[in-house]
Amino acid sequence: MSNTKLIIEERAANIGNFMVGRLLPFRQKRMVGPFIFIDHMGPVSLNEEENMDVAMHPHIGLSTLTFLFERAIVHRDSMGSEVEITPGAVNWMTSGKGAVHTERTPERLRHTSKKLHGLQIWVALPIEDELCEPSFTHIAAEEIPSWEDHGIQFKLIAGKAFGKTSPVPVYSSLYFIEIKAKETQSISIGEHLFGESALYILEGSITSDGYTYGSKQLLVAKEATLCTFEIAANSTVYIFGGEPFKEERFIEWNFVASDKNIIEKAKQDWENNQFPTVPNETVKIPLPKPRHF
Repeated sequence: MSNTKLIIEERAANIGNFMVGRLLPFRQKRMVGPFIFIDHMGPVSLNEEENMDVAMHPHIGLSTLTFLFERAIVHRDSMGSEVEITPGAVNWMTSGKGAVHTERTPERLRHTSKKLHGLQIWVALPIEDELCEPSFTHIAAEEIPSWEDHGIQFKLIAGKAFGKTSPVPVYSSLYFIEIKAKETQSISIGEHLFGESALYILEGSITSDGYTYGSKQLLVAKEATLCTFEIAANSTVYIFGGEPFKEERFIEWNFVASDKNIIEKAKQDWENNQFPTVPNETVKIPLPKPRHF
């Protein structure tokens, strides 16, 4: 990425069931636009006895965006939603004042060998929407704007860019874009971006200003308008960002807020069983010991 400000290496993090590659938050860069948390899940191989089972856990002040590359996850939440997400589709859950959900391997796959691979993203909410009513939206893969330009494949997974709008119901000015190339190509898309911008290399590599960057690296640009690079053959990258918020955001466990008091109340509410529950779920993840990013 032209004029790279920061290079963030994917770091291993344990989410309970398996290790993930954590990209955000990072000590030198806590947010990119409204994006406050990104985990690269997998690729991990699970045998017939291993499954993804993330029990009930709460969120406030954010929207979760789940985007899979392989296999499937069943999402259940306290609004009564139950949806199986498959590769290319988007699960978008806005927690607002408080939502609870689970993530599990579908029953049809639980006794098979399988892989799991995808991105789990948190987008902070604008201050006026921090405590909104929770909601959930599932967007099928075929509804995501997709196009090809000079042999390069694009998808606008969320937000607005390139004169297009994704159907994902975002709350602020942002973009989340997939770019794939079968052959080495030069790309210059800065005119379509705005605010802060970052590029994540899922596979392959890119070259910018004479430097080559490989997979599992997150490059943060100094200016979104300077997004020019050469993408190598058989590479996949994701560009995300948008307008940053004026107010600082705090993050602790699964909670995001502009006011630490809101987070403290959420912690107490979770311990005191004041959050809504997920139908037909009984196991909840306990509040962990204090941990700050």
